[in-house]
Amino acid sequence: MAEKTDENTKVFISYSWSSADHEKWVLNLANQLREDGVDVVIDKWDLKEGHDALAFMEKMVSDVKIKKVIIISDQRYAQKADGRKGGVGTETQIISPELYGKSDQDKFCAVVSEIDADGKPYLPTYFKSRIYIDLSNDESYSKNYEQLLRWIFGKPAYPKPPLGRPPSFVTDPDAILLPTANKARRAVNSIKLNSAVDVSAFREYLDVLGSGFERLRISDKNNSGHFDDQVVASIEEFLPYKNEFAEIIRAIARREDSATYVESLQRFFESIAPFLTRPRKGVSSWSGWDFDNYRFIIHELFLYVAAILLQYERFQAVADLVNAKYYFEGETQYGRAPMQNFGVFYQTMDSLGARNARLKLNRLSLRADLIEQRSHTSGISFRYLAQADFVLFLKDAQFALQSSTYQNWWTETLIFSSLYHAPFEIFARAESKKYFDRLKSIFEVDQKSDLAPLFEAFKAQKLHPPMLDRFRGVDFLSLLAFNKIATST
Repeated sequence: MAEKTDENTKVFISYSWSSADHEKWVLNLANQLREDGVDVVIDKWDLKEGHDALAFMEKMVSDVKIKKVIIISDQRYAQKADGRKGGVGTETQIISPELYGKSDQDKFCAVVSEIDADGKPYLPTYFKSRIYIDLSNDESYSKNYEQLLRWIFGKPAYPKPPLGRPPSFVTDPDAILLPTANKARRAVNSIKLNSAVDVSAFREYLDVLGSGFERLRISDKNNSGHFDDQVVASIEEFLPYKNEFAEIIRAIARREDSATYVESLQRFFESIAPFLTRPRKGVSSWSGWDFDNYRFIIHELFLYVAAILLQYERFQAVADLVNAKYYFEGETQYGRAPMQNFGVFYQTMDSLGARNARLKLNRLSLRADLIEQRSHTSGISFRYLAQADFVLFLKDAQFALQSSTYQNWWTETLIFSSLYHAPFEIFARAESKKYFDRLKSIFEVDQKSDLAPLFEAFKAQKLHPPMLDRFRGVDFLSLLAFNKIATST
């Protein structure tokens, strides 16, 4: 049976007859490439007695069937190419115009087989500005050989993802515009420069952001198709403002005195809390769905604050944030006390549940999906958001146990808990007693044993553990590694 070949894998190898050892090295590479499905053309195999060597070289470089040309570059090859000597010099005169004169820059690749005493590759002058593959080192040979194969077959290690749809805040002429950019820039610069006006600049930014929340309200729910589409669109439109907010919080978290900004954050969240439950003025009837975009946005903003502060180990700032009481005017309409813990910033979103059913998406949590997707442009890894979500869940459960009330904060992100096969970072580090002594302020305990009642309450079902769905729970104890906490110095 005739051998089958793929024209896309036909490769010509150009090299110098520098020494017998070098020729053997080149042949070994050619054999290895053949074994990996590359149809190698090389003079040792394909230039026969009586053939015109010059015509062979020209054909191998310019033939459209030759998709790739590998230039094996050692010291001798570089010298001959630059001096235009011998067969290498002839090939160089053929390759150079091909390399510089054509738009396709992907046909030629230098493979370095020798480096100089300073560790620099021997390369022809015409190739020194181009990317090469180094096979001169035995330790990195396997990895770089894989790179060579990927180049030959057009299968890069990091393929460009497919082009997605531009977000609505870019394409929609009616997308919301909040006048926060200048205030955000001033706040970031003041915070980074340790300016005397940094806190006031931060408050000015928060005031402008908060005052713009009324613009986010969904008002035409009866005239624009499915309401859940409008909820998702509103959430998407807020993305650049969420990222802007996260950048400022990151600047704060880098400062040793980050806790001094927490009071401003508390007042900000109090100022936007009414949007979770309160309709527009003059509206006499509404449903809980009407506030779902606010419920996502406010919950996400609070989650980012906790996540970034925990990432930078600003435990006192987190403690001040989560142990404070928040004035929540919306609670008075239900006869409850207006001073609430942070759990009030988590509210259920029925519209996303309806969307999941309507579109038959079969997702455990569209809210978690949105949080995960939106983290990609935020500059903060999703695992830090999940870590913060878990800490906030535990802290809220502690409040519920102490005051015999309902749990308010439910973990959305832990549906991705299968991604984490070890404790979250802060709990892994809390194996050190010194580290735990810093972390414990969040839970307002003096020692590890003071947390035991919390986990006993979960075991006794006095508290509800985080769940994947109605029937499956999250192995949250493995994310905590409680038994190892404070066991080393």
